[in-house]
Amino acid sequence: MEKLLLKYIDGECTEEEKVKVAAWLDADPRHMKEYMTLRKLNDISIWQTDSASQVREKRKVRVIKLNKATMVEVLKVAAIFVIAFIAVRFFAPGDGYKGELVMQTLHVPAGQRAELTLQDGTKVWLNAKTTLTFPTQFSDEVREVKLDGEGFFEVARNEHSPFIVNAQQYDVKVLGTKFNLIAYSQDGGFETALLEGAVEVLEHSKTKGIILKPNEQAFLERGKLTVSSIVNKDRFLWREGIISFDNTTFAELVHKLELYFDRDIEIKNPEILNYKYTGKFRMKDGVEHIIRVLQLRHAFSYQIDEERNKIIIE
Repeated sequence: MEKLLLKYIDGECTEEEKVKVAAWLDADPRHMKEYMTLRKLNDISIWQTDSASQVREKRKVRVIKLNKATMVEVLKVAAIFVIAFIAVRFFAPGDGYKGELVMQTLHVPAGQRAELTLQDGTKVWLNAKTTLTFPTQFSDEVREVKLDGEGFFEVARNEHSPFIVNAQQYDVKVLGTKFNLIAYSQDGGFETALLEGAVEVLEHSKTKGIILKPNEQAFLERGKLTVSSIVNKDRFLWREGIISFDNTTFAELVHKLELYFDRDIEIKNPEILNYKYTGKFRMKDGVEHIIRVLQLRHAFSYQIDEERNKIIIE
């Protein structure tokens, strides 16, 4: 199996072999740990033996292997799945040759988080059930990635190469900044909150959009993009494994718990949905602990249906 995994890491597997690897990873949590260990060792050995000049020379071959120029320097959560390797044609500005640009897609499952550093020095934190697609090496003109889910970005400043995040109906364009972006395709929502620097939020194919200043956020409300001040900065503590709510309805809270813990939550009493809560919870304490704490504020009962992976609240 190790030989096949190394072939998978190098991006040389056939579609049939990729399916076989995916099935093996899903079969046992220990398999994922074994895979991540092998991947890290493989990347480390390559970085130790490849000089910068060797890497530049390897860009000129027809196919660039993913781990020869990998952008991922830090992978702190073992449950990140590498779910796609996509090679596309591109023209490298300034050097006059065509090469292969390899795209990498990372998916973070429910209940997990990930932190990674891209090739340009940009740091990215990914929340639960989030997918990030990015190239192994950015072009000289633009740095572009795609996000489905929630991510926090600390973008390395480069005035000659804007950083663009494609998300849902909008693009978020920056030069160097810190911002949080929520855009889960499953619920159609969009929200970006700016902590430092400046960002521009544009509809796809548009050349001008809304420019945010620090401590401002843009979000979809009734189909329109609305700008307001950030009220609760603690909600960005999810990067540290903390869920923060500020005067949040039970309905919104339940939505987050379902997302973060991959559990269905059924509400039998609709009056509960109007209850509001303020507080912080550690994700590692689990969803049942959070529900028990919520009971202290408003009385309700709940039961666990393990077979259907569901929590029923009455």
